[in-house]
Amino acid sequence: MEETLLETIAMQDELARIWGQLVLFLEGLLRPRALWQVGVVAGVAVLAWLLRRWAADRMTAWMRGQTGRPKWQLRALVILRNRLGLVFFAALSWSAYLAMLNLFRFPSWSYYVGLAATIGTAWMIVSFVARLVRNPFLRKIVAWGLWAYVTLFYLGLLEATEAALDSLALEFGDFRLSLLGLLTALVVIGVLFTGARFVSGTTTARLSRNEDLSPSMKVLVSKIIQIVLYAGAFFLGLKAVGFDLTGLAVLSGAIGVGLGFGLQKVVSNLVSGVIILLDKSIKPGDVISLGETFGWVTALTSRYVSITTRDGKEYLIPNEDLITGQVVNWSHSNSYVRLDIYFGTAYADDPHLVRRVAIEAAMGTKRVLDHKPPVCHIVGFGDSSVDYILRFWISDPTGGLTNIRGNVYLALWDAFQEHGISIPFPQREVRHLNAPPSASAVELPD
Repeated sequence: MEETLLETIAMQDELARIWGQLVLFLEGLLRPRALWQVGVVAGVAVLAWLLRRWAADRMTAWMRGQTGRPKWQLRALVILRNRLGLVFFAALSWSAYLAMLNLFRFPSWSYYVGLAATIGTAWMIVSFVARLVRNPFLRKIVAWGLWAYVTLFYLGLLEATEAALDSLALEFGDFRLSLLGLLTALVVIGVLFTGARFVSGTTTARLSRNEDLSPSMKVLVSKIIQIVLYAGAFFLGLKAVGFDLTGLAVLSGAIGVGLGFGLQKVVSNLVSGVIILLDKSIKPGDVISLGETFGWVTALTSRYVSITTRDGKEYLIPNEDLITGQVVNWSHSNSYVRLDIYFGTAYADDPHLVRRVAIEAAMGTKRVLDHKPPVCHIVGFGDSSVDYILRFWISDPTGGLTNIRGNVYLALWDAFQEHGISIPFPQREVRHLNAPPSASAVELPD
C-alpha cells in the first residue's frame, strides 16, 4: 500500500513538472518578441501549404508523361510529391530564420523561428526514413513515435515525458511493463524489422542470381534467413528495452499446448515444406499433376505449394498432401515428356506407308523433338481398322499437353488426306430375315 502511494505521488510530481515546463514555454510565446515570431511561423506554414498545392498538381501532370523512366524513380518522385509540404516548410523556415538572424543580430528575436525550422526539418527526415518500413501499420507507429521523440527532444520535454510514461506501469510480481517500455519496444522492433526485411530481400536477390544452387535450395536458404533475421529482430527488440526473456517460458508452454490440440496440421505442413525443399522432389518451375490438378509450380511456401494451371487458376496445395499423396512430377529429373496418341486406318492401306507418314507428320509439328524421334507401332487389329500408337517427345510441358496432341492429330489428318490413307468408321451389316430373296443386304453406319 505504501509503495503504491509513493508511486502515485512520484507520478503526480512528474506530471506537475511537465505541466510547469509547458506553462513556461507558453508564457515565453506570449511575449511580444515571440508573438510575431509565431506569426512568421504561421505565415510560413500557410505559404508552404499553398506552394504544395500548386507544385503537386504540376508535378503529377509531369510524372504522367514520364512513362519511360524506371519504376524506382517514379516511386521516389511520388514519395517526394507527397511530402512537398514539409519540404517547403523546412526550406522557408530556414530562409526566414537566417534572414531574421542577419537583420536583428539578436538570437532571441529569431529563436522560435529557428526552433520551428529545426523541428520541421526533423519531421521531414523522419517522413522519408519511415518509408523504409513496408508494413503500413508498422510504418505509422515508427513515424509517429519518431515525430513525437524529436518534438519533445527539441522542446526540452523529453526527460520529463519519459519519466511520466515510465511511471505508468503494470506490475505482476517481478514483471513490470511500463507505457514507455511498450512504446520503445514498438519503435525498436519496427526499426529492426525494417533492417531484417532489407537484409533478407538483398540476400534473396543475390541467391536468385546464384546458378550453383538449385531452385529448391534457394528457397530453403531464403526461408531460413528470413526466420533467423525476424526472430532475432523480435528478441533483440525486447532485450533492448529491458524485457526479461525468461518470461517467454510461459508463452512457449502455451504454444506447446496449442500444438498438441489444434496446430498439428500447421506444424505438419511446415515440416513437410522443409522436407520437400531438402529432398528436392518438387521445385519451382516443375510441372506436376496431383489428382485432377495439372500445372507448374510457381511458389514454395512454408505452408503450401502454389500450382498454376493452363487456364489461369492457381491452386494452393498443402505441403502435407504432396508428402503423403501420389504426385506425378513431369520434370523431376529432366524436362522431357513422352506423349502417346492412338489412331486407326483401313485394312486396305499399307501399314508400312501409314507408319512412315505418321512419323513424318509428327516430326513436322512444332515442339516435337527431333533428337528423340517419334515412333509408330501397330497395337492391334480392330473390328473396323488397324490400330496404331504414335509416340513422340517434347521438352516444354509448361506449354501444354492438349494443344500439342491436337496439333499432331491435325498433322496426321493432313498427311493421310495427301497420301490417300483413310480413317474408317465402325460399320454394321443388318439383314432382314423376312425380306424377299431379291432384297440385298443393307449396310448402315453405326
